Amino acid sequence: MQTIDQALEKLNRSKFRSRFKLTAEDIEYIDKKGMDTIERHARDFIRDRLAPQNIPNDGKQTPMRGHPVFKAQHACACCCRGCLNKWYRVPMNTQLTQVQQDKIVRLLMEWIRRQVRK
Repeated sequence: MQTIDQALEKLNRSKFRSRFKLTAEDIEYIDKKGMDTIERHARDFIRDRLAPQNIPNDGKQTPMRGHPVFKAQHACACCCRGCLNKWYRVPMNTQLTQVQQDKIVRLLMEWIRRQVRK
């Protein structure tokens, strides 16, 4: 099992994953809403869009822009079940446990925190 630091380091070596960055507008949104609200949004997105056993639009459920969490999901390969399977060996077609959802949210929030600090 890899740590958040190890996961982020590995993702940074990916040409595709490393190209995702928060814009000034994203950071302004985060500052306005606060990290607690952003984390609540992340929990909601993961619960509703990624955790179900069967996702009819898997691979298309996470927009590329429109919310800082969406960018974080793509940067962290937590955007669809296919990416979760490829990067983290999370089985397809199974309901994500609360522990798995919490781990994903922690990863996303750390990526966001690091982007905000840049």
